[in-house]
Amino acid sequence: MFDGRLLQRAAVTGILLELTMVAVGHYVPWVRVNFYEFGAMMFAGLAGLFYARDFAQGYARGALGGAVVGGTSGLIGISAANILGHVALIVLPVGTVITVLVGAIGGLFGQMGANISNLAGGE
Repeated sequence: MFDGRLLQRAAVTGILLELTMVAVGHYVPWVRVNFYEFGAMMFAGLAGLFYARDFAQGYARGALGGAVVGGTSGLIGISAANILGHVALIVLPVGTVITVLVGAIGGLFGQMGANISNLAGGE
């Protein structure tokens, strides 16, 4: 159902991006105010895209794996922001659900990218 190695690689990438954003936001308030919501969703979607593009086993599996890696990276990123006092605790469940959905959408786009790559004669 999943490729554990690809799942781990995509999740670690998303987590590192999220934690980097939180660390920068800790020292640059502008990032915290203007980029946290967009950045959390963007990085979750990218993690889902990375997983599904490499996995390339269908839209449903790509979306499911994307949801897992997107939600994982979002949960850890939002938890770090909460620990540092940047966001309220209510953001944790709401933000995690949003990053799960965005990760699944990223997974759909990743599978579409894999299909296009196959049509173009890619790997």
